[in-house]
Parts: sequence; C-alpha cells; structure tokens
Amino acid sequence: MSSNGKGSPFLKQCFVTAAICCNIIGQGAAFGYLAVQLPTLKSKDTEIPLSKTEEAWIAGMLPLFMIPGFFFATPLMDRYGRKATHVILIMPALVGWFMLTIASSVAEIIIARALQGISGGMLNTLRSVLIGEYTSPKNRGAFLTTISFSQAFGIFFVHLIGSCFSWQMTAFISVFFPFVSLLMTIYAPESPSWLLTRGRIDECKEVFRWLRGNEEDEELEDMIQARLAFEKYEATTNHNRNKIVDIIRTIKKKEFYKPIILMAHLNIITQFSGGTTMAVFAPSIIGKLIPQGDVAFWMVFLDTQRLISNFLAVYIMNKVKRRTMMFSTAGLCVISHIAIATYVLCRLMGWNYSSVWLPALLINIQYFTVAVGMVPLPNIIGGEVFPLQYRSIGGSISLATGGMFTFVVLLTFLQLMDNLGLHGTYYLYSVILIVNVFIVWLLLPETRGKTLQQIEDEFRGKPLRLDEIEARLSLQSNPIEIYKRRVSEQIFSSTLTL
Repeated sequence: MSSNGKGSPFLKQCFVTAAICCNIIGQGAAFGYLAVQLPTLKSKDTEIPLSKTEEAWIAGMLPLFMIPGFFFATPLMDRYGRKATHVILIMPALVGWFMLTIASSVAEIIIARALQGISGGMLNTLRSVLIGEYTSPKNRGAFLTTISFSQAFGIFFVHLIGSCFSWQMTAFISVFFPFVSLLMTIYAPESPSWLLTRGRIDECKEVFRWLRGNEEDEELEDMIQARLAFEKYEATTNHNRNKIVDIIRTIKKKEFYKPIILMAHLNIITQFSGGTTMAVFAPSIIGKLIPQGDVAFWMVFLDTQRLISNFLAVYIMNKVKRRTMMFSTAGLCVISHIAIATYVLCRLMGWNYSSVWLPALLINIQYFTVAVGMVPLPNIIGGEVFPLQYRSIGGSISLATGGMFTFVVLLTFLQLMDNLGLHGTYYLYSVILIVNVFIVWLLLPETRGKTLQQIEDEFRGKPLRLDEIEARLSLQSNPIEIYKRRVSEQIFSSTLTL
C-alpha cells in the first residue's frame, strides 16, 4: 500500500467510510423495521399473535442487547484491530436478518432482534472511532455526518420497501447492506491509529499516507510523538505500578471523565429528541397527531425530509461551529416538542381545528432538528473527543448510557402514551432535553477544524513534546509527573482485553 497508489486521498477516505456506512444503513433499517412488522403482527389475520407486552419487548430487545455489544467491541478493537472487529460484528446482523425472513414465532423474532442489537451496539462503538481515525480533519465533520445520513436512509429504505412487500421479504432485501459492507471492509486498510498503538510505526505511516497523502504529516508526527512519550513513560514506571491506583488516577483525569460525561448526555439527547421513537412508532405518533392524514404517506414523507436534511447537514457541519449547531438545533427541538404537546392538548380541550398543515409543520420541524443536529452531532463529537489511549473504552461507557436510554424510551413509550397521552409524553421529553442540553453547554468544547491530538490536548491541558520531556529529565525533573502531563494511560486492559 503506497501513498502514491491510484486514487486521491479524498476518494480513498470515501471508500473506507462507505464500507462502514453500508453497515450503518442496515442498522437504520433494523431500527425502522418494526414500523413495518408490528402493524402486521397486530392485525386480526396475523399468523403470530402479539400481546402488548410482547410488542414492547420486541421493540426494546434491540437497544437492550446493544448494551453488551458496546463492551464486546472494546476488547476486540484493542486486541485485533478496527477492521477485524468490523468484520466480526457484521456476522450477527446477517444471521438476524435471515432469521426474520423465516420467523414463525415471537421467540424467533426476539432472538433475531437480540442478534441485531449486539451487532448494532458493537457498530456504534466502532463507527465514529474508525471514521474519525480514517479521515482528514478538514473533511472529518462531513464524513462523520454520513453516519446519521446512512442511518436515516436505512429507516427510509425499510419504510418504503415495507409499504410494498411483506415484513419477511423486507428483511430479506435489507440483508443486502451488511453483506456489501462485509465485502468492502475486506478490501479496506486497518486504522493507522491502531497500528501505532501496536508499535507498527512503519505500517502506520504507510496507511496514513495512503489515506491522507503527504500533506498532513504534522498530524502523523504528533501521533507518533505522543505514542513514543507514552511508551517511554510506561517503560519507566511499569515495574512499580499498582493497577488500582492507576485506574483511580486515570478516572480523575479531565481528559478521561469529561468526554464520557459529555457523550453520555449527548446520547440521552439523541434518544429523547424523537428520532428513535418516530422510527419505531411512527404509525402511532402520526395517527394521533394527524388523525385525518395517510399514515403511510406521512411516514415516507418524513423519512424523505430527514434524508434531505441529513444531506444538508453534511455541508453545514463543515461551515458552522459545533457549539453553534448544537445549541441552535437543540433549542429548536425543545420548542417543537413543546409546540406539538400544546397543539395536541388544545385539540383534546375542544379546539376544533381540522387542517393538516399545522401538525404537519410541527412534526417536520422536530424531524428537521433530529436530522440536522440531534442525531449527527453526537456522532461527530463522539469521533472527536476521546483520547487515543482510551478511545474505545471511553466510547463504550458513554454509548452504554445511550443504549440504556434507547431501551427505556422504546420500552416505555407506548405506556407513556396510554397514561400521559402524546402531549404529556412530549412535555416530559422537553424537560429531559432542557436539562441535558444545559449540561452539554457546560462541557462541550469547540472541536471543528482541530486534529484529534489538539482536542485531546484541550481536555488534558497543553502537553509537553517528547523533546521537552527529555530536556526536563536531564534537569532532574520528576519523570512520572512530566509523562503524566503528556500521555493518557489506557485502563481496564487487564479486565477487558481478550
């Protein structure tokens, strides 16, 4: 693999990103699939009778099993690499889709959804990390935005195909995406960042220059300098280290706990912004909000709007600061939730309003904020804020929070609708959004246009370069304190490495 190989660095970054995005499309299809399957299973002539409890568990099974998937990915990513982990996680997705094509009982559907959940959890841990490590800082925001675009396309695709075919045939068609992803991943390179952590510096340089060309050697040199400083620190202190003390010391570091707390709240915002519930329960929400409308039409219309908005977000993310995008779209999302709740409440109190345009406008505004900010921004920021040495475990911990709340949202949404109504549920969601947006406002730094090393340095504080470390060592400085300022230690390796 040579930096002078055929194809521009940008096209090569497009290829490796597309390999991941094909699998993300399949994951989006898995989320949206229930809007196709559940209405059929609840019909009178269904071959698989479904109770309300079984319906809730089928909806919640995928996010529930995403949680162990978050942690399965971490040791695999660290031990075997990003590429091998991507190949491994595709397998349960393939099996899950094929099981759905032949399912004849609720138990088989639940098992299939569990397999898709494990695959999806592993993919959520991997996708932002891998795209962030593959791509150039100048285009990284746009590439990371393709995550939400791909997921939105998967939801749109499965809703569209599901309106034409049975849920079994829809599952059979959807398996195409993870299969194509598998083929593309086989021909993709390993992440240069992971090669560096394994001490394979020559391979790291070769892959980095194949992906980026020769114009970004400064970032490559920063990565290598940081790794060499870390290895020298490890060699100096490893003989006299206490694992428990190391873990406690690392947890106290700002560059470790701040990104985890930040991403936990961003993932909560994603789940309560409405994208997840609309993907799964669109017929129920649209039926209550626009009772006189065609549910199937509005479901596909909203998916189309989300795709267009995601496409616009790819361009906008490279032009607008992260904090500006985050808080402008989050504020609009909160307003849309309150407006929808108020509209439904007014209707229940006797407001005789029969036109479609107002509820349609409100739900489109909400979906616009989901597509432009609430879904893509956490994906982008998640690929930027975690330091290399614990990027995997940090991402897993924060995503586990998001997975837990995805499960809670999908398991409780129908019950909340029954007890509080659509208006009460949306008022509750708006309060949750306001609290989490405020916390994110306190923690989120500006990351647009910065290298991953610069972002890591911002959380940690200004680091010392390796040559400065050596100079201070020659002046009898305390080596442990100096190295601790320059590097981030990887923790949990004794318990999570296979």
